[in-house]
Formats: sequence, C-alpha cells, structure tokens
Amino acid sequence: METVIIDREGSVVAKVLQERYYERPPQIERGWQHHLIDTTARTYVDMVNNVAGLGHAHPKVADAADRQLRTLATNSRFLFRDLAEYSERLLALMPEGSDLDTVLLVNSGSEAVDLAIRLAQAATGRRTVVALREAYHGWTMASDAVTTSAYDNPFALATRPDWVHIADVPNRFRGTYRGADVADAYLADLATDLDRLREDGREVAAFLCESILGNAGGVVLPDGYLAGAYAQIRAAGGVCIADEVQVGFGRMGSAFWGFELAEVVPDIITIAKPMGNGFPIGGVITSKRIADALSTQGQFFSSAGGSTLSCRVGIAVLDAMAEDGLQHNAAVIGARLAEGLRGLADRHPLIGVVHGEGLYLGVELVRDRDTMEPAAAEAAAICERMRELGVIVLTTSERSNVLKIKPPLCLTAQSADHVVAMLDRVLTEGW
Repeated sequence: METVIIDREGSVVAKVLQERYYERPPQIERGWQHHLIDTTARTYVDMVNNVAGLGHAHPKVADAADRQLRTLATNSRFLFRDLAEYSERLLALMPEGSDLDTVLLVNSGSEAVDLAIRLAQAATGRRTVVALREAYHGWTMASDAVTTSAYDNPFALATRPDWVHIADVPNRFRGTYRGADVADAYLADLATDLDRLREDGREVAAFLCESILGNAGGVVLPDGYLAGAYAQIRAAGGVCIADEVQVGFGRMGSAFWGFELAEVVPDIITIAKPMGNGFPIGGVITSKRIADALSTQGQFFSSAGGSTLSCRVGIAVLDAMAEDGLQHNAAVIGARLAEGLRGLADRHPLIGVVHGEGLYLGVELVRDRDTMEPAAAEAAAICERMRELGVIVLTTSERSNVLKIKPPLCLTAQSADHVVAMLDRVLTEGW
C-alpha cells in the first residue's frame, strides 16, 4: 500500500516535495496525544511533531475549529472580538515591563520571519541582516535568504543575497571555539563583523537568531552570548529578532520563551508552529514603534492570519496549554528524558553529547568523542531501527548526526522511559 501511494505522489507531486523520513515509510492515519497510528494499527511514540504542541487530535481545539467554521469564517478587516482577545492573550505572555505591545498575525513561521525582517528594515531605514551560520528560518524569499543551513541547501553559504551577512555560529561543541566559556570569543568576532560592515557602508538593520540552535539539534547558546550580541547590535543601531517558532511556547519548560533562558528581551519575536496545534497560525510580536514603521510602506494584510477561525483556534490552544499544565510537563518530563539519555552516554560511546532544554533535546552521535567525527550513517540506521521498535525519531544538523527530540508537550514519563529503553536496546544490539 505504501509503495502504491508513493508511486501516485511521484506522478502528481513536485519532486521537491517528495522527501521521505524513512526508506520504508509507514502510512500514518491517526494521531492521539503523543502517539501516531498507521494503517496497520501499529502505534508509535511521536518524538518529533513539535507542531502538535498539545498533542494530536486535541478535542478542545477540534471543537473550537468546528464551532467557528459553522459560525463565521472571515478576515481581520471585519470587526470581531476574538482578534483583540487573542492578541491580548499573546501579549500577556511577554516579559513584564517590556515594550512588546503589538501583534501582527500571519499563517506560518516563514511568513513571520519574512515580516519581522521587513519590520526591522522599515524601522531602521537599513537593509543588512546578520544571521547565524547553520540556521533554518523558512522558505519565503526573505526567510530563505537568512536560512544558512547546508542541511536544507548545500549551496546556502554561497548564494545569500547581498543584504545578508552570515556570522559564525556559537556552537560550543562544534564551532570555531569550543568549551564552556567561549561567549567572549564569539562576541569578539561578531564585533569585528559589525565594524567591517560599517566600514563597507552596510549599517546593520537586524540580528536574527534562534534562542536555542534548533537546526543544530537543540544546542544551547554559550552563557552570555545572546545578551552580548543584543547589546552590540543595539549599540550599532539595529534591532534584535528572536526566532521562537520552534523553541518557544512552553517547550523550554523552565521558561515559556527560549530567550528567557538568556535573560534578554528581543525587539521582535517570531512565533508559529504550536500556536495552532496543526492549524496554520504564525505571528510577530514587537513594539508599536517598530510596527508603525511599516505603515510608511503601505498597509499590511493577511487573508487568514488573524481570521475568525485562526483566532478562535489560537485561544483554544492557549486555554488547553494552561489547563493541561504543559509547560510544567515539559520541564518535568524533559528533565527526566535528558537524564535518561545522558545515562545512556555513560554506557554507549556513540553518544557524544545530549543537547537542549525542556522538551527540545538533541542526541549527537559521534564515532570518536575527541575528534567529534559525525556518525551520520549510524544515526540514519538507528532512526530506521527505532521506527521498527515503535519510536519516531529523526536526524538533524548539517552533519545529519543528531537525533532530534521535540515531541508533543503531553509526553508522559512512561513513554519517555520507553524511548530511552528502546534507544538503549538499539545501541546495545546494533542496527
């Protein structure tokens, strides 16, 4: 059956959309909480679907969407209460005392990043955006321009437009500088970059960074790096954009937003993925000053962003997150899972390091812990074997050697322990 479907897709779907996670992909028919179920009734623990932050098929979100579709579906240019209510609810999640007081709603993370760049350029009157190497930010013209990961585009570093400057990625495990106290070294290089940009007449408009390096596998930034980078960019007249599309919305457990771990406050925040629990919602949160700068370039509008339906779904997601205690669960279960995975590293030398925070983790596999030679082939084979054992886990990073772990936030202790046990089995028995 799976072969028939693959053949059908191959005849009508663009080749660029035909990427498959597995050599023999299961045909997934249903989802429930943190489980996926295929057409043979086989159940899998889902460790990758961070879009379904609440878990699959959440009844309250489904009911909210159903009621709204049966009532009214229109755009934000009509007057209705939910747009203001949803925006207020999002702003209530901002750090106390910040000037993040304005919301713009779109349909996806890519559009959110695209809009954030446009806002930064309008507010500063400049074009240059500093983005980190090995980052993924989206697929639109602007968000792809700041996407520098060779995992998604092998030619990324050589094909950036002239308004993008690529700064060194502060990966303390694989970067130019390695170890615990390397923030100052990376910040010194960033300062040099900014000086050269200024000398070339390319004053910086914005600095764009995920608060945790998601594409690298959940690598936590060196202590002090983000605060130092923000200070440098602001001193140079630019604004700071935090891409929270993957790492925000309670996933960190100890904090609702990734940037809170670094004790910084961005000028612009991009959000999406878990906002709609599968329904396409994205957004930008910023200050009124920055948002109003866009009015000099005409009006902004999104047909479905901020619609009656997206707002009602968004409110239902926020309600369910609070009622289900999902941020607390991410903290508790994330710590349990990380402890179990780090325990495996004590017995299996293939595990080089366990990255991350909360329920955004990465297990980096290496052939040698001293040289950090990537174990990419082993990682791919382990994912295939884990699927056979009922666990969906996939690879990430430019080297494809990190097992990315970003499950629905409703993951239970029993399932977390099961994932650790199955990985232990695979590493012990082979693949």
